[in-house]
Amino acid sequence: MFHCEPNVSDVESGEVPQELNDYSPLRLSDVESPLGLSNYDKRLKFIDSIIEEYVFHITMIRRNWGINEGFAILIASAAIILGAWDLGIGELAGGGDFRRMGLFGKGENEGGFLHVNEFTLMLSLLSIICWIGLIAMLWVRFPLMRDNLVFMSVGSLAVQIGHVSSHAGSTTFPFNSSYADWIGVFMGNLILIFVLTIVVDRAVMETRDLHVQQRHAHPDPRMVNKAWRDHSLKAWRLSIITWMILINISAWSGAHSIALRPPIEQDMTTFVAIHVITAIIGVIVWAQTLWYPQFMLGNSAEKIQSFRAREVAGDVIPTFEKKRQGVCPICKSESSAVKNPDGSIEVPCLNENCKGIGEPGATCNECEDILPNRTTCKKCGASTTLLSQFTKADAW
Repeated sequence: MFHCEPNVSDVESGEVPQELNDYSPLRLSDVESPLGLSNYDKRLKFIDSIIEEYVFHITMIRRNWGINEGFAILIASAAIILGAWDLGIGELAGGGDFRRMGLFGKGENEGGFLHVNEFTLMLSLLSIICWIGLIAMLWVRFPLMRDNLVFMSVGSLAVQIGHVSSHAGSTTFPFNSSYADWIGVFMGNLILIFVLTIVVDRAVMETRDLHVQQRHAHPDPRMVNKAWRDHSLKAWRLSIITWMILINISAWSGAHSIALRPPIEQDMTTFVAIHVITAIIGVIVWAQTLWYPQFMLGNSAEKIQSFRAREVAGDVIPTFEKKRQGVCPICKSESSAVKNPDGSIEVPCLNENCKGIGEPGATCNECEDILPNRTTCKKCGASTTLLSQFTKADAW
C-alpha cells in the first residue's frame, strides 16, 4: 500500500497532482507543495516540505480511514460530551457539593462520587464506558502502537490531573495564582513531554530508521534518499506537538469550567464549549499520530520500539555503516570525500573561495561550479575516482 511504485506525471506548475484525487499508488516523494514557496526563496523549502507531508497525510487518511475510525471518533465525542454536559441536571453547572470527595465519602452522612444525583452518576459512568471503548478500539486498530498508546494515555491523564490540581489551589488559574499553583500543570506537562520525546518519538524514529536501512537498502544513493523522504516524520512530529497543545487547552478549560465554588454566578458555557471542541479535535489528531507509523511501516515491523527497548527485550539489533571518510587507494591517506550512512557521497567544491559541498557531478549550492568526480591526493598526488576511495581492496 505505502510502498507501491507511483505513476505520477511531472508537475511544473506547483499544483497538487491529479493523482491526489484518485486511488492510484502514491508516495510522499511524488507530492509537490501547492504553494511552491521555495520557488521564491530557497529558505522556505522546509515549509513546502511540511505542507507536502500534510497533503500526503490527508490524502492517505481519505483513502484508508473508514467506519472503524469514524466510529472511534464518534464514541470519543460521546464520552467528552457526556462528561462535560449534565443535560440540565445542574450538578456541574451548579458546582455540586465541593465538600464531598472520593468514591464513597468518609462518613455515614458524607457522600462521594457514587452519591451524586443518580442521573449525573449515570452520565458519568456512560462517559467512562465510552472512554474504555475508545481505548479498546484504538488498541485493536493500531497493534504496532499499543505500547505507545498506553504511554500517551498516561501522559494525557497526567496533564488533566495537573490542571485539576492547579485549579484546586486557584479557582481562576492561571489568574491570581501563586507559584505553588503552577506545580500541578508543570509536573503534568513534564510527564507528557517525557513520554512524547523520550518514549514515543524515539520509538517511532528508531523503528523507522531500522525499517529504511533494512528494507530500502540500494546501491543507488538517489533511491535511498527517496526512501528517507518517503518515511519523513516532520508532519507527524508537528501533529504530536499540536496534540499536546490541544490536551492542555482542553484540560485547562474543562477544569476551569467546574473550579468555581458555589454559588456560581458566572456563565461557564464558553469554557465548556472550548473543552468539548478542543478535546474532540485532540482525539482526531491523536488517532492520526497513532495511525501514521502503523501505515508507514505496514506489515514490515512486528512492533514499534526504541533500540534501548529492543535491547532490554533481548532482540538483536543489526549494525549499519556509519559516516566514512574517503581513503586514497594508493597511499591510504584520508581524502576530502565523505560517504554518508545512506550511501551518498559528498565532496567539497574545488573553488578556493567556496565552502560548498554536495554530490559529485552536481552543481555547487554556493558558487554553482560543477563538483568534481575525482580528487587528487595531497600526499602522493594520485588522481582517483571517488568510488575507488570507498571500495575495499581485493584480498589475494
